[in-house]
Amino acid sequence: MIVAAIKPTEHLAALAFAGRHRPRVWEPAPWIFAIAFYFAFPNYLGFGTELLVTILFALSLDLVLGYAGIITLGHAAFFGAGAYTVGMLAYHGIWNEPISSLMLAAIVAALVGLGSGLVLLRTQGLTLLMLTLCTMALLEEAANLGHEYTGGFDGLASLPIPPLLGLFEFNPLYPRTQYLYVLIVLFIAFLFVRTLIYSPFGQSLAGIRENTLRMHAVGSPVRARLITCYTISAAIAGIAGGLWAQANAYVNLTTLSLDRAAMVLIALILGGYGRIYGGFVGAVAYMALAHFLAKLYPTGWQLGLGLLLVVIALFARNGILGIGEALLRRIRAKHMPQ
Repeated sequence: MIVAAIKPTEHLAALAFAGRHRPRVWEPAPWIFAIAFYFAFPNYLGFGTELLVTILFALSLDLVLGYAGIITLGHAAFFGAGAYTVGMLAYHGIWNEPISSLMLAAIVAALVGLGSGLVLLRTQGLTLLMLTLCTMALLEEAANLGHEYTGGFDGLASLPIPPLLGLFEFNPLYPRTQYLYVLIVLFIAFLFVRTLIYSPFGQSLAGIRENTLRMHAVGSPVRARLITCYTISAAIAGIAGGLWAQANAYVNLTTLSLDRAAMVLIALILGGYGRIYGGFVGAVAYMALAHFLAKLYPTGWQLGLGLLLVVIALFARNGILGIGEALLRRIRAKHMPQ
């Protein structure tokens, strides 16, 4: 029996990969904070629900932008597809059970992602960026023109969302059910994405992001994997949109707008893309800053947010998490024995 020799560098790389897969000691912290928020700030659960939806939306964008390197400015197309799926089914009395309609939202958004990905992912760079933006604009205009079904510019209001599991009411004034419901869905989606990015499929996406030609050379099905990633990301974004519609009992054209796409992109850049918790940190930073700046300066709060984004882009290209990682490296370097 011949046993192949394992080089020390290969052994260290395998250990490093296995170590990344293991949960860190601090990883339960965001979920503990989320549960503590429910009890500590009962009057801000509407804001908290919006924040959790934004985190889920950012997580879906990070999958394509941070891990696969697909540059997109039209990710709100999938968010809106999910929101309108839930909204139209409920408003027209076709189907409004929360969990199953959320699954339908994911399927519709995934189909939109698959159909557009088959065409769009033949391109790259600025062409891809513009085509993703055009896809979102086309869906927004279709929703505007199909007012008989979508409500047009006014949207669909007062959606009849029944109690979750027949027990828990969706109350817009006291959104306790909405908050916990969105938190549970976010946790399930997070576990799925975390498993995916540390799997061989996820590692191949990182390889495609870093060097597409080399991945072609080793025989990796690059385009098929990019389309698969794009479709999965679209489904998660559709779930985020469906949750938004259910939590607010309302859907309108803002779910398909450039503002929605830009907001999640800014949040991800603030937190640090290509990091599983970048969407968490970025969404919290964006929502908190927008909330407090709007109180201080209601007519020009975007100016402060824009200046912060410029500073992050110039001096901390890896976002807030990148700053934290750099500080930890410096601290460790100082305490290392000479």
